[in-house]
Amino acid sequence: MIADWLIRLTTTHHSWGFGMCFYFLRNVKRFGWNHKRVLRIYRELELNLRIKPKKRLKREKPDVLAVPDAPNQCWSMDFMHDQLENGRRFRLFNVIDDFNREGLAIEVDFSLPSERVVRTLNQIIDWRGKPKQIRRDNGPEYISSVLATWAETHGVELTFIQPGNPQQNAYVERYNRTVRYEWLNQYLFSRIAEVQEHATEWLWFYNHERPNKANGGIPPKQKLALIA
Repeated sequence: MIADWLIRLTTTHHSWGFGMCFYFLRNVKRFGWNHKRVLRIYRELELNLRIKPKKRLKREKPDVLAVPDAPNQCWSMDFMHDQLENGRRFRLFNVIDDFNREGLAIEVDFSLPSERVVRTLNQIIDWRGKPKQIRRDNGPEYISSVLATWAETHGVELTFIQPGNPQQNAYVERYNRTVRYEWLNQYLFSRIAEVQEHATEWLWFYNHERPNKANGGIPPKQKLALIA
């Protein structure tokens, strides 16, 4: 049964290593299997040889970002780019809560101007509440007067990262990589509606069932429930 689960998880989630698989089995599915036993079977199946690590140059370690101790203290948001099967480019607008790395929205369209950003933020606030601060980069959508006016009206502090220092937006940058490698790069989409539908389904899985190492191996919603 352990082998069946490991094969199923690594087939479905190509980027998951042993740690993510074990967290999922223990924290999400609630199996009581011993860590060493699961690891032994994982190695016997040679699942540890699926991904050959690349040699990387050493770089100076960036300053560790402070982790909020409550929801809605700080959100992070950012854009991503991709293209449909016919080559037409589209964008994704991602918003997360830094506290539990919960994905609050993935908005998909060919164009996402500042008015669309504001509308998405308002929709999140309707069910999540207002953040004290939002961290973002220096993209044109973020420096518009529309967003600045919205933030002032709602009493939300907008924090820019320093140009050329994406590590200062590390939480959402890490989230973007997860979006990219766990589903966006796995499929060819023919319509924008397909992308949005898949994004919505994946976001539910990410928040409710996908183990998150930043949360100690539990999904974002589980961490949120611990303080309820």
